[in-house]
Amino acid sequence: MSFPRRQMLAATVLAITSVNFSTALAQSAPIKLVVPYAPGGPIDVTARLLAQAVKDTLGTVVIENKPGAGGNIGADAVAKASPDGLTIGIAATATHAINPWLFSKMPYNALTDFAPITQILRVPNVLVMNADTAKRLKISSFKDLVAYAKVNPGKLNYGSGGNGSAGHLAGEMFKAQAGMFAVHIPYNGGNPAQLALLSGQVDFNIDNLATAAPNIKSGKLLALAVTSAQRSAALPDTPTMAETFKGFEVDTWWGLVAPAGTPAAVVEKLNAAFVAALKLPDTRTRFASLMAEPVPSSPKDFAAFIKTQYSRYEGAVKSSGAKVD
Repeated sequence: MSFPRRQMLAATVLAITSVNFSTALAQSAPIKLVVPYAPGGPIDVTARLLAQAVKDTLGTVVIENKPGAGGNIGADAVAKASPDGLTIGIAATATHAINPWLFSKMPYNALTDFAPITQILRVPNVLVMNADTAKRLKISSFKDLVAYAKVNPGKLNYGSGGNGSAGHLAGEMFKAQAGMFAVHIPYNGGNPAQLALLSGQVDFNIDNLATAAPNIKSGKLLALAVTSAQRSAALPDTPTMAETFKGFEVDTWWGLVAPAGTPAAVVEKLNAAFVAALKLPDTRTRFASLMAEPVPSSPKDFAAFIKTQYSRYEGAVKSSGAKVD
């Protein structure tokens, strides 16, 4: 066989393969989008919103909730799925940045067992204080809180959704950068932690803005600082922690991944469809109601972002001493 003929044959095989994958994505079995958390939460809501938004370009996308083990069960299901573009899933702060350092045995490798597609969004976290407690202690700003904690080590406490949760680790990172000490009180989930804050059992929490916003608006909680690099449009008068502690940034985020080995052409097709959906005005409006900012990205950029987050949380988890198994 001549060399040009071999080239033509190789090109034909690649073209047929590409068409087959494109056909699979557009016509055959529906795409399964695994959400590693229970139905009804913000991650589930945004996944369903996007599934509807890509219906015209990718066909039917079915949401499959696989909660458990802090998101590890669902993430592992994606990692071990066939790399044909018909199973994708959510990668989140916990599954790809915190859990690898929190669990002594992980069923998957967060950096090598997935093909990143695109980041979906980020939600700022906010440091909130019980409004009555803040008034009693004469704390009206983030700087007041830090100053009080330094003069009264151990007198303040903060709650979180559990050891190793995003709120716990953000609190430990805050304490380390501020050079202060506050007692951590873990609860069995974010809702009990918020109730403890509202009832005055704990002094402050670091929670995602979507959860805290209603009680900030009602005046029950005082927002002292957001953890994003820039101020939030939802709380424009609330400073960032980075304005006091340079480089401090802790966002809640999630995105889409496929199993490692998914062909690049398939990943690009998925990326194009979901990025277009994230840029739709209706998507942005609905995400804004969750205090979330869409973050469409390339597969390469999302891979680099995951790697950065993975490294960032290593120190936070280790310094906290948190372990769940």
